[in-house]
Amino acid sequence: MFHIALHEPRIAPNTGNIIRLSANNGCQLHLIEPLGFGLEEKQLRRAGLDYHDLTNVSRYANYAHFIKAMGERRIFACTTKGSQHYHHVTYQADDVLLFGSETSGLPDEIINSVPTEQRIRIPMQESNRSLNLSNSVAVISYEAWRQHNFVGGS
Repeated sequence: MFHIALHEPRIAPNTGNIIRLSANNGCQLHLIEPLGFGLEEKQLRRAGLDYHDLTNVSRYANYAHFIKAMGERRIFACTTKGSQHYHHVTYQADDVLLFGSETSGLPDEIINSVPTEQRIRIPMQESNRSLNLSNSVAVISYEAWRQHNFVGGS
């Protein structure tokens, strides 16, 4: 299935929501350190409910270790600076959906390392800056899964 990667997430409840989301849509979750919270935080556990055991979560000390682990997988930088809308992409099983932190998004050096056609965004009203991280992950990951006919879902 697909991979969701969070680059230096800062807000525990968002990551908890994404843990729950990943358990429900079958995505593997990757957390790229440093994190803005501990994985034992009460808010993280509360948001993830009892889904922690149902989610495949991997941690990486930094972005370089993450990239090495991803091998040849396609990586999509999910960013407000994306060049195309997320629903114009044809997703392949094993694609990586990479999201930045809630406070600063993805660093420019990471965005620039991803091919232009793999920099995607969610359309918004012109005067707005961004969506909540867990909402963005839900929108894009469910589109990728929809394109695969919700394989494994019921």
